[in-house]
Amino acid sequence: MTAAPENGKANDAVVRLLAEALNVPLGDIAIVSGHGTPDKLVTLAGIGPDEIERRLTASIASRP
Repeated sequence: MTAAPENGKANDAVVRLLAEALNVPLGDIAIVSGHGTPDKLVTLAGIGPDEIERRLTASIASRP
């Protein structure tokens, strides 16, 4: 998934991708820093690091 870094489209794409991969609401994900760069720092509400890792691993494994 790619989006040009204009008008926040790339940041929105990152949030949507993470929400889908982690099966969490969009509102539970926020970009804290890196709004204008490829490297992002995000926060996730209501989910701990171990569960994030488990869900990301499962999401990657289920992709073709």
